[in-house]
Amino acid sequence: MDITQTDPHASSNSQGKSEWRKTDTTWMLGLYGTAIGAGILFLPITAGIGGFIPLLIMAIIAFPMTFFAHRGLCRFLLSSKNPSTDITEVAEEHFGISAGKLITLLYFFGIYPILLVYSVAITNTVDSFIVHQLGMPSPPRSILALILIIALMSIVHFGEQTIVNTMSILVFPFVAVLMFLALYLIPNWNCGILDTVALSTSIHTIGNDLFMSLWLAIPVMVFSFNHSSIISAFAIAKRKEYGINAEKKCSIILAYAHIMMVLTVMFFVFSCVLTLSLENLTEAKGQNISIPSYLANHFHNPIIEYIAPIIAFVAITKSFLGHYLGAREGFNGLINKLIQTHKKTISTNKLNRITGTFMLVTTWLVATLNPSILGMIETLNGPIIAMLLFLMPIYAIRTVPAMRKYRGHISSLFVVVMGLMAISAILFNLIR
Repeated sequence: MDITQTDPHASSNSQGKSEWRKTDTTWMLGLYGTAIGAGILFLPITAGIGGFIPLLIMAIIAFPMTFFAHRGLCRFLLSSKNPSTDITEVAEEHFGISAGKLITLLYFFGIYPILLVYSVAITNTVDSFIVHQLGMPSPPRSILALILIIALMSIVHFGEQTIVNTMSILVFPFVAVLMFLALYLIPNWNCGILDTVALSTSIHTIGNDLFMSLWLAIPVMVFSFNHSSIISAFAIAKRKEYGINAEKKCSIILAYAHIMMVLTVMFFVFSCVLTLSLENLTEAKGQNISIPSYLANHFHNPIIEYIAPIIAFVAITKSFLGHYLGAREGFNGLINKLIQTHKKTISTNKLNRITGTFMLVTTWLVATLNPSILGMIETLNGPIIAMLLFLMPIYAIRTVPAMRKYRGHISSLFVVVMGLMAISAILFNLIR
């Protein structure tokens, strides 16, 4: 990697390369916290509706699909000659000004709709809790959405490090409660989902149904484990801390974070799917609520009724904060590039205020309108996320000299196949 820098942390001491620091743990939990949000809480619905065998295959490919893709994006960011550049600047450095502007635009529209998804999800979660668990009438949706989004934006005001620290702190109770709920559901497993294995009457039909179910579920799976919005801040922070050893350290942190994600999330998904019937999962999709909220309303069990909404609320809060960093980075990049064409400048504080106002108003409007969450995931986010996370880093490996050393790995082919499957599935959903 062609990098020249004078970083006090970039020593040749072998201990610096391998030691695990407190900051590594904080970032590992921050990455995990960003990924675990509305997508994960809706994944059991999409995965379960498809049947048991597609769900089993999804569990097998979850780690390589998400780890290789995010590692590729991280390597792309670390390939810059400037140790403090974000994804929009790295794209411009490697692909030119015009391509850089296009990627900046795609990056923003790949992450910004996720904030819209979370604004809807957190409003629905709290509204469901008020109505079903507290027994109170539903409050005016516009007022409830405004209060919740202002509360989230107030945390954003304190800066990036506060966001990362908040997410890493929230991870501990979240994982504990998520696993408790998954374990608590075990006595309720009816394994009705296993009946889907015998629904088809021929090998040909089984094969077609299996492929279609898995193919159409991949976009939601990509979204569910996606935390590309925080990878830029992660790469910059680790490069400042570890210098030329940043790539190896980032790969280790990403691996640990993804192992944690896959084990906890897939156990939770299997526990939910083995508990509910296909009719239940279809009903949950129609109600436009997360699986914890549906479980709370379905069982009328005091423990589940109060624990499940808390899981949903904490998860969505963490992911909203993490994705806000990426959305702000993309929006700031768009404004900067627009201003630069007129040979003007703008202060970072003023830029962040403009971005914050835009995010507040638009997320509030969408939360008030309450569009389909799964519909937004499948149509708005999937194609762009797949292009930026799965295809762009592989293209860079083929064209950027600083990434030449990553060529020839079988993992690159796997990532491309997954990316193309995600994009094609979304296009198929749009035209059918």
